[in-house]
Amino acid sequence: MLPNSPTRPSVIFLDAVGTLFGVRDSVGDIYSEIARQFGVDVPASVLNQAFFQQFKAAGSPAFAPCDPAELQAQEFNWWMKIAIGTFRQVGALAQFTDFSAFFSILYEHFATADPWIVYPDVVPALTHWQANGISLGIVSNFDSRIYPVLEALALKPLFNSITISTEAGVAKPDPTIFAIALQKHQCLPQAAWHIGDSYQEDYQTAREAGLRGIWLRRKDYTNG
Repeated sequence: MLPNSPTRPSVIFLDAVGTLFGVRDSVGDIYSEIARQFGVDVPASVLNQAFFQQFKAAGSPAFAPCDPAELQAQEFNWWMKIAIGTFRQVGALAQFTDFSAFFSILYEHFATADPWIVYPDVVPALTHWQANGISLGIVSNFDSRIYPVLEALALKPLFNSITISTEAGVAKPDPTIFAIALQKHQCLPQAAWHIGDSYQEDYQTAREAGLRGIWLRRKDYTNG
């Protein structure tokens, strides 16, 4: 995961989804599987395409500072709008007799280990860096479900900090999120690296914030 470099960083930040772990099958597969439990049958490939169109149109998941309960409600509602838009786009929204019940199960499912797969190079790399005294942090446009997900995937003990957009109030590609993450380590930007799978949100934004950006282009481990 890490290129050769003569300069060792004090801190390495990493993105979460697409860098540390990915969806085991596809978002569409998961949406389709849980929807069938509610009597709604839509092909996974159709839902997957609609989901990513709705996700892209939703904008950044970053909210004004608020108490934890209100934050969780805002996160839930942000994702529910995407799910509603996904099923409306494929003409299946009206088939649900209780969409709220469906979405509650779907939302909680993504807070468990079941839909995720940790990429095989992740734990060896993290443990190597940790053993060599490098502090590790996450900088991600995820929501507060990242905490139970990292616990379930046995990754949380490897990180010294977690900075997510919904708590920080800013999201990548806004470089301010890196300033917030750096403060947690009392680290200057030039002494930190960031690794992520998005060229714009990870590589370019990290460089704009003064860090060394490393673009991680993964193959699709879930489909061979």
